Amino acid sequence: MHIRNIPYDHPDAVKLDDAVQLEYAARYEDEGDATPLDAGMFVPPRGLYLLAYDSEDRPVASGGWRTQDANDKGYADGDAELKRMYVVPEARGLGLARRILAALEEDARAAGRIRMVLETGTAQPEAIGLYTSSGYEPCAKFGLYREYENSRCFAKLLTRS
Repeated sequence: MHIRNIPYDHPDAVKLDDAVQLEYAARYEDEGDATPLDAGMFVPPRGLYLLAYDSEDRPVASGGWRTQDANDKGYADGDAELKRMYVVPEARGLGLARRILAALEEDARAAGRIRMVLETGTAQPEAIGLYTSSGYEPCAKFGLYREYENSRCFAKLLTRS
């Protein structure tokens, strides 16, 4: 497996984004995540989008972060927001999400971000397990889904080691 920085609008990224949207729709019985995203949000140094590829060069996992600062949706100055963490079903359990998460945290830290934040939901217990085992703690709700009962928000300080 190898991880590459890929534009959010690259065909491989779009393929995985479509897959994660289908999974969101199935788990939440809706149309998926309506958070507005565009490729420009993930361009360094204000963000980053990563894809993991298997040995046959197939995209199997994704994740990105984008810059956020204080606004009326509950973000704070210095936030980096984690978006579109996803691993295809056949590649789950290989540690790819954890590797991508660590790379995104390091990149956001290097870009001067203070805190990584993310929103997930109660229908994604695997995601909640990944984040809590990686040092994320519940925080005040933010973002598009902050008013939803099944929304869960987490944060982790990006302290230098």
